[in-house]
Amino acid sequence: MQRTTPRLRVLRIATVGICALVAVLSLFLLSDTLLEYGLTSGTIAGLFVSVGRSIAELTGFTLLSFRFGWRMVAIGALIGIVGPLIGMYIVHREMALIGETLAHTAFAGVAIGLLFTSVTGIQTSYLVPALVVAIIGAFIVQYLADRSSSYGDVPIAIMLSGSFALGTLVISFGGGLTGISIEGVLFGNVSVVHPSGGAMMLGLSAIVLAVVGTQYKQLLFITFDEQAAKVAQFDVSLYNSLLVVLTALVVVGAMQILGVILVAAMLVVPVAAASQIATSFREAVYISILVGEFSVIVGILAAHQAGLPAGGSIVMIAVFFYAAAVILSERGLSTVSAH
Repeated sequence: MQRTTPRLRVLRIATVGICALVAVLSLFLLSDTLLEYGLTSGTIAGLFVSVGRSIAELTGFTLLSFRFGWRMVAIGALIGIVGPLIGMYIVHREMALIGETLAHTAFAGVAIGLLFTSVTGIQTSYLVPALVVAIIGAFIVQYLADRSSSYGDVPIAIMLSGSFALGTLVISFGGGLTGISIEGVLFGNVSVVHPSGGAMMLGLSAIVLAVVGTQYKQLLFITFDEQAAKVAQFDVSLYNSLLVVLTALVVVGAMQILGVILVAAMLVVPVAAASQIATSFREAVYISILVGEFSVIVGILAAHQAGLPAGGSIVMIAVFFYAAAVILSERGLSTVSAH
C-alpha cells in the first residue's frame, strides 16, 4: 500500500479542486445544450456569461463574456482531465502513437461523413461519423495487433498512414466538400464549436471517467505487467480493446479544439512531463491532470487574446512543462513506478 506523503496529499487536494471546477463547467455545458434546443431558459448559462463579463472588466479576458467562450473553456477543461488520464495508460504501455493513429482515422470519418452529407443532403455533426469510424478503427488496430506477425507498432503505423490517405482521397473525390473547413478539422477551430460538440464531449468524458473509475486496478495491472495479468486469467485482449476504444472517444471529443494534427499531444505530453518527476503512478496521474488543465485553460485564453491558434498554444505550454520536468528530473527527482 502506498504511503501518503505530504506532496501526494497536496497534489490530491489540487486535483480535487480542479475536478470540482470542471464539474461546475460541465454544468454550464449541460445548460448550454438545453438552451440551444429550447429545453431551458438558460439561467445557468446566462449566469456564467454575467460572471465572464465581470472577469473581462477586471482582467481584460473578453472570451468569457460570451457563451461560446465558456463552451470552449468547458470542453477544454474536460480534455485536460480525460486526455492525461487515458494517456497515463497508453504511454506506459508504449502505445503513444495510438492517439495519433485514431485521430487520423477520425479524419477519415469526417471525410466520409461530409461525402455522405453531400450525396444525401442529410445534415449531421462531423463528430458523429468521426466517432463511429474512430471506434471501428480502434477495433481494427487491436485486431491487427493481436493477430499480425509484425512488430507491435507496425499495424499502428499502417493504420495511421492508411486512414489519413483514405480521408484525403474521399475529400478529393468530393471536390473539396464545402460543408466545413477542413483546415479547422486538421488544426482545430474553437470559434465554431457547436453546443452539440459540447454535449458530445460531456457524454464521452462521463463514459471515460466511469470506466476508468471502475476498472482502475485492472487497467493498472495490465499496463505494468501484462504477462502476470494473463497468468491471473485476466481477459487481456478485452482490456486492451477497451483502452483503445476509450482513447478513440477522447480523441474525437478533443479534436474539435485541438484538431486532428495536435490532438494526440494532450494524451502524451502532460503524461511525459508528469512521469519525469513523479514517484508513483497515482502521483503522475495528479500531476498530468494539473499540467493538462493549466495548458488547456491558459492556452485557450491566451490564444484568444493574442489572436493565435488555440491548439498550438495549448500544446506549446504543455511542451514547456515537459522541458521543465526534464530539467528537474536531471537534478535527482525519481521517475514513476507502478504504485
